[in-house]
Amino acid sequence: MRMQFGLRQLTRKPVAAAGILAVGLGLGAAALSARPAGAQSSLDAAPAARVSPATPAGFWNGTDSNYIAIPGPAPYREPAIGGSYGGYMGMIGNWSAWQHCGTKVVWSVTDSNDARTNLVSYHQGVGVGIYWFMGGPGVDPHYNGTAKEATAWGAAQAARVVSDIGGMNPKPNYPVVWMDVELPGNAPSYTPAPDNGWNAVYTSACSGRVRIHSVAASLDRADFNGFANYLTAHSAYKAGVYSAPSIWGSIFGTGGSASITNTYEWTYNGDTSSLSHHPSGWCLTGTRTCAQFFGGLTSASKYALMWQWSGGGGTYNGYGDFDQIDATRTP
Repeated sequence: MRMQFGLRQLTRKPVAAAGILAVGLGLGAAALSARPAGAQSSLDAAPAARVSPATPAGFWNGTDSNYIAIPGPAPYREPAIGGSYGGYMGMIGNWSAWQHCGTKVVWSVTDSNDARTNLVSYHQGVGVGIYWFMGGPGVDPHYNGTAKEATAWGAAQAARVVSDIGGMNPKPNYPVVWMDVELPGNAPSYTPAPDNGWNAVYTSACSGRVRIHSVAASLDRADFNGFANYLTAHSAYKAGVYSAPSIWGSIFGTGGSASITNTYEWTYNGDTSSLSHHPSGWCLTGTRTCAQFFGGLTSASKYALMWQWSGGGGTYNGYGDFDQIDATRTP
């Protein structure tokens, strides 16, 4: 997933600068890709297979967002680095597409089918998960500067997600729904707001014109909490957030609004463009590069679930987004 941005200081809160597309949210419309002719269907059944030793104990290798060719036949393998294909995370929706001013909802039918097959038929991986590309208070069509309205805006986004899940058949396997909280930079096809409305208030959701050049961290947090609380009250899914220390602080500051102690996390800091060193736990083997979580959490927390270690944040590796998924902590 992910659009990227230039790194930002952890001080409150300049208006977003232009950045680089990342998040694996590649550069095309939704990737409704099909497997090449002659390849085995992701619904084909076969005898159970062992988990490859290339998969670290307690973890799965996965991908997210744009289509990547997953080696088959089933059980499917993680592209480029080997091991079992352990999961796919796709964008269920984008606030700007919902508001009719964006076109990007990035989902690979092929990769999601492959991940589901590995889980259902071979008991490998976590299956299919989803994330919502989230809008901050500044793109709320009803923004009035109050925490009550920011909470309602977050809840409205979660309600759309719950509704969309209801229309999915089959449903996502992965028990966490991710809020994608980031600053995409100059990404007008994804969103007209360079900061997704986290650090500035716009004249309207789709205008791209700033009306107020700041948003209180408390309002950002009210938006975030509104989504998480609605999701957990109206579905069986847990709330999680995809972000990174470099962005989290620029949105939520360094005070109480930035602290998250009971929300699952998927980080992309500690990432690399190289696939020569693979994750082992929360670090890349043979290096000092390790996952960096945010909001007061570290990799030791039970809420630290995923690490997008390559392919996002400007770290193009020639394939796409690669993720490390902690299987033992999956709720």
